[in-house]
Amino acid sequence: MRVLPVGDAALLVEVSSGEEAQALHAELLRRRAAGELSADEIVPAARSVLLDGVSDPSRVASRLPGWEVPRVLPRAREPIEIPVRYDGPDLPEVAALWGVPPDEVRRIHAAAEFRVAFCGFAPGFGYLTGLPDRYRVPRRATPRTAVPAGSVALAGRYTGVYPRSSPGGWQLIGSTDTVLWDHARVPAALLAPGARVRFVPVGSG
Repeated sequence: MRVLPVGDAALLVEVSSGEEAQALHAELLRRRAAGELSADEIVPAARSVLLDGVSDPSRVASRLPGWEVPRVLPRAREPIEIPVRYDGPDLPEVAALWGVPPDEVRRIHAAAEFRVAFCGFAPGFGYLTGLPDRYRVPRRATPRTAVPAGSVALAGRYTGVYPRSSPGGWQLIGSTDTVLWDHARVPAALLAPGARVRFVPVGSG
């Protein structure tokens, strides 16, 4: 674990794996709820957690490495199912990178169970892990200026669903009508760190 200052009131805590980041995030939330930690925002990422609005960052930085961080146990909650049409424009390219026919990309992706490692990029966007390392794909050499909302995409070791139209360089393999971010819903985000996700093929694509 490495604790780095960020400005006057924030700390970036770096760890060695996504599982450690998830466990640390849960423990920091628990300590804040118990009144043992004062921080406005606690934001997990791939291998780090950012604490912003820390009342006494020097004190927290000195004590945090000594805190016991229990590992996060698997959740019993049923996976969130996201219906997906495997009709993305990059499906043939991903199939070529994997060395399989396009139909096999659909089968492989839909057979995996994913977990939300962390959220970011845009409200409602989750970085999902679950595909074996051999299915990692690079980002597109030239990003698109506009990726449609609901696009199901791959980049590196992650799968993601674009909650709204935005520029993006991920490989688009499908689309969904599922709403990832809804201000009228509580919570607004469908996905949260640690949630399990399965993609369910629909339609002919």
